[in-house]
Amino acid sequence: MVRVTTTNRRDVLRAGAGLAAGGALAAGCGAGHAAPSPTPAAPSPSGRPAASAKAAPAPHAYPGQPAQITHGPRTRSQVALTFHGQGDPVIAHSLLTTAEQHGARLTVLAVGTWLDEHPDIARRILDGGHDLGNHTQRHISVNDLPEAGARKEITDCADRLKRLTGSIGTWFRPSRSPTASPLVARLARTAGYPHVLSYDVDSLDYTRPGAAAVTRNVLADVRGGSVVSLHFGYPDTVAALPALLHELDRRGLRAVTTTELLS
Repeated sequence: MVRVTTTNRRDVLRAGAGLAAGGALAAGCGAGHAAPSPTPAAPSPSGRPAASAKAAPAPHAYPGQPAQITHGPRTRSQVALTFHGQGDPVIAHSLLTTAEQHGARLTVLAVGTWLDEHPDIARRILDGGHDLGNHTQRHISVNDLPEAGARKEITDCADRLKRLTGSIGTWFRPSRSPTASPLVARLARTAGYPHVLSYDVDSLDYTRPGAAAVTRNVLADVRGGSVVSLHFGYPDTVAALPALLHELDRRGLRAVTTTELLS
């Protein structure tokens, strides 16, 4: 069992409070939440993965699973914590490190413009043993776009991922909606994603309810096979993660990548 000491939790809470003071926040996927303008970062000298870096896994189909996946097998004592990838990279690094220290692996659905601004984060996610996927290029309401615009949102982000990692990513999740419209689901399949990744548990962390509320929101509905929606960019989520992982462990639920959950 993973133990979260008082000292460790205090350190994480202090880090979250410090990040909150910085005010760098990502947008949630709920309607009406506008994305802030993140601080630009200098791009890497090349847009290609390092020669020594292994290509990331490609998406593949899971027989027996629906086109839009909301959860994995209920018989498994595993859950997938999935993160919408956008916002201050300092918070993202903190979340990844905290998860790894507790033996957890995450699924990150990255926004293409975020990858443009912080290209090193893609390899950091993969090197930590986490899943990396596509959350559209600009994090706008992809279901509301005409076909050409929706296709471009999907393929532009896929292109970024492939250039940085050698793969279009293992998953696609639509932006600004938990599920894809029939058009967007079809375009995602054409782009190479056999499934749309949705979720059955919403942490509501993008509403900034406080760390304790984030933890309560997840624990109220999570069970074996659940796919949980969380976000990079929110200090509340950093502060909530150790207690959340500790309670999942106490319930006999292990946080794994979505690929592992469905394999």
